Amino acid sequence: MAAPMSADRFINALRNEGLTVVEVGAWRTHNRNHKGPWGPVHGVMIHHTVTRGTANTVELCRTGDADLPGPLCHGVITKDGRVHLVGYGRANHAGAGDGDVLAAVIAERRLPPDNQANTDGNRHFYGFECENLGDGEDPWPAVQLDAMVRAAAAVCRVHRWTGRSVIGHLEWRPGKIDPKGFTMASFRSRVAERLQ
Repeated sequence: MAAPMSADRFINALRNEGLTVVEVGAWRTHNRNHKGPWGPVHGVMIHHTVTRGTANTVELCRTGDADLPGPLCHGVITKDGRVHLVGYGRANHAGAGDGDVLAAVIAERRLPPDNQANTDGNRHFYGFECENLGDGEDPWPAVQLDAMVRAAAAVCRVHRWTGRSVIGHLEWRPGKIDPKGFTMASFRSRVAERLQ
């Protein structure tokens, strides 16, 4: 069981992993904590945004919309490999997902199929939204993928987690497809290599 790291420790972990970090507004206190607790934390969730353009993507992830208020993640990783911090605390990114998947993440073992939505993921996961149309055709630039790996590894390093603590939204909630364009198995392998 892990308590969330402080916002200062979070940004320092990202910078220590060699990332360029952009602070967006009062990100340290922008959260959904009034809707429920944040923590204990158990892993990192990767998403794609279904958006194009840095400014548009960052603003959407910071503010959300009428149906799903922001922040929609903790960090937005744009095509140029920068990490834009838009919130810290509970964020509307994971939603309800499979409790068996959470148990596997906690145990750092192979994930079972996600076939139910019975567990609050916003409470238990750090979330990174990654700028991509999510159509399987929009490319993932090498600099962006590298930043995504580094961001996930930064969180894992602080909490002493392995790459098995990193999942995609599609592995958490039935019907989700993100991130699309690479496999989470290959992504976890890259995170594991980074942590060696």
